[in-house]
Amino acid sequence: MSDTRERRGTDKTRNTLRPDLRRGPVAEATEFKDLVVAYARQETVEPLRNLGHDLAVGISGAICIATGVLFWMLALLRGLQEIDVFNAPGEVSGGRFSWAPYTIVAVVGAVVAAIFLRKLVKFAQQRPSQG
Repeated sequence: MSDTRERRGTDKTRNTLRPDLRRGPVAEATEFKDLVVAYARQETVEPLRNLGHDLAVGISGAICIATGVLFWMLALLRGLQEIDVFNAPGEVSGGRFSWAPYTIVAVVGAVVAAIFLRKLVKFAQQRPSQG
């Protein structure tokens, strides 16, 4: 008889340690729905917030770099226009080679763009593929 009481006590203890044995299917379904919603929020909404922040920082950085390169190219053009080789003495509208500073700046701009694109492709190839 004492053996039966010990088993009953153990059963009562077991039921109090695991209250999930007494829940119904509605509670299980509700908990499952809450778990799925929480997981979906964790895996979609939070990364999208982080992505938005990273995108904002990236775009502002790209705008700053583009503005800097533009001003650098304009300074180069203005500096090349001041060189006497490209301007004939006494002519207001420019000399025989007045087109040369523009061509030089265009070539330098194309080289700078090619360097940026090469670095971008190299960076994209080095990133580990996520899948």
